[in-house]
Amino acid sequence: MAEKVRLGLIGASVTGTWSARSHLPALQASSDVELTAVCTTRADSAEAAGRAWGARLSFDDYRKMIASPEIDAVAVVVRVPSHYAPSKAALEAGKHVYCEWPLGRTTAEAVELATLAKAKGLVTAVGLQARVNPAVMHVKELIEAGFVGEVMAVHVSLLREGVLSRPSHRTWQRDAELGAHTLTIATGHTVDAMRFVTCDFRRLSAMVATQARQWLDTGTNTLLDVTSPDNVLLSGQLSNGAVVSVHIGAIPFAGSGYRMEIYGRDGTLVATGKDSPQLSEVSLHGAKGANTLAAIPVPQRFTVRRARHAVRRSHQCRSNVYSLHSGDPGRRKSPAEFRDSGRVAPVGRCHQARV
Repeated sequence: MAEKVRLGLIGASVTGTWSARSHLPALQASSDVELTAVCTTRADSAEAAGRAWGARLSFDDYRKMIASPEIDAVAVVVRVPSHYAPSKAALEAGKHVYCEWPLGRTTAEAVELATLAKAKGLVTAVGLQARVNPAVMHVKELIEAGFVGEVMAVHVSLLREGVLSRPSHRTWQRDAELGAHTLTIATGHTVDAMRFVTCDFRRLSAMVATQARQWLDTGTNTLLDVTSPDNVLLSGQLSNGAVVSVHIGAIPFAGSGYRMEIYGRDGTLVATGKDSPQLSEVSLHGAKGANTLAAIPVPQRFTVRRARHAVRRSHQCRSNVYSLHSGDPGRRKSPAEFRDSGRVAPVGRCHQARV
């Protein structure tokens, strides 16, 4: 492999997309990754993205990009329904793959891709970037250092407003079959952050509900029927014995944001943010052997850039590149692998009620 990882990014854009907000700035800041190629669905937009982001090659067909011998790894940064096909093609071509979360439209797609990656011996990562939120990483460090002692109870909530309407370019998310909704995205990211700092579920029960059965399309001023879930409630026990409760919801107005409370025998940690931990800044407070929470500063070593989305992508770039050069995917410390995709949202394999 070349000294730098030669990356081809599917879903590049000059402005206005997730890749332009996070992936592409992080790649420009990386000394380990070369953005070799970009791919969009049109030749003119691909060429524009290549010029804007400094890629040597541009493609309007991901198959041609994947076939290029100048590409070591592929990043799939497109809408959820389009994750599966390019990820599978890249793995079959022997390319390492980073895919945005969720890995597949369904659990079956995710499991198939994870199995293929394992069989091929390739390095993979999914975009569960809450793991590299600086405050979340510090929570993990504090727990491992014994700040709270034995973890006894965990409560996580994320309540975001805006469930009653969507702009026209996002109304496609109303269809649960397309795999981009509160259960797959917000719950996946938020529960994974909790798993990352504590451990996996031993058992759980869940309720998945669609409370807003119509959305207003603000572009056309029409009401659209909705099947996507907007509220997810989990209760259960972690493998370390701690009890846990989770409520992730999209509600009409004045959402309370993100909150993760970890209660141990020796202390308490509370992480809070205005939005999901993969999207917003997170503040940290704690109490050790006392009943008054105090602010806990996050060490500067967890931050590599000011722009928060680029910070998380830069952390992921570092860890993924280390794994590529070491030849050992298991040595990565923070980013989730494809095999984690079936663990993050285990609701489909546990008792659940659908409302």
